[in-house]
Amino acid sequence: MIHNEKINVRGVLFDNVIKSEAVAYAWEYVESDFSVGAVFTPNAEIVQMCVENNENYELINSAALILPDGSGVIKASKILGTPLKEKVAGVEFGEELIRTSGEHSAGIYFLGGKPGVAEAAVEKLSVKYPDAVFCGTHDGYFDKNGEENNKVIEDINASGAKILFVCFGVPAQEKWIAANKDRLTSVRLCLALGGSLDVYAGTIKRAPKIFIKLGLEWFYRLLCQPSRIGRMMALPRFIIGTYKEKRIKK
Repeated sequence: MIHNEKINVRGVLFDNVIKSEAVAYAWEYVESDFSVGAVFTPNAEIVQMCVENNENYELINSAALILPDGSGVIKASKILGTPLKEKVAGVEFGEELIRTSGEHSAGIYFLGGKPGVAEAAVEKLSVKYPDAVFCGTHDGYFDKNGEENNKVIEDINASGAKILFVCFGVPAQEKWIAANKDRLTSVRLCLALGGSLDVYAGTIKRAPKIFIKLGLEWFYRLLCQPSRIGRMMALPRFIIGTYKEKRIKK
């Protein structure tokens, strides 16, 4: 089993890996007899959520692999003097697992999104990656605490999938994984990947490469969805708080 260096960024313990290392770790987990593992991909907004509600730390830090999905997290790690190697975008990490799933004979199940989104994602990805193995889909609109949830778990188990994408948004997806992963029989790895299914399906577009390269993907999302301004205010609070933490630790 790979043992990664952990970097503490405002209380969240990130794995200090580049994308290829994260993918290698994931496949080792999938092909092992370990208990069902989880991959969480916190950005600055999610870390700030933990800072403001400490109960979330235990949930987020429970994952087998915690990837820094955001330039704000990378900046904070540098401010604190413990720089992470690079940003590992969850949507890219997930797509790399999809691309190589055939090589590992690992079935994939998509759970989340509006009705029809997961199916559209499978349709597009099957063309792009013909060797990928897709076992099933279900939208995210079901009672996650009742009989509907039991039926969804039965469907996942019957599919034989080894990798489960759970895309409800934070923290609903992380809570669902924590509450249900021990009920999954064939799944070896659960990925909490927010809006990734919408990106794969083409219903949401990622920022142009220049925005991503400059660490301004958050700004592009804000331009496309001005209603996100309230949520985006978590980023400046996070960065200001990081500078304050650095001064306290001196």
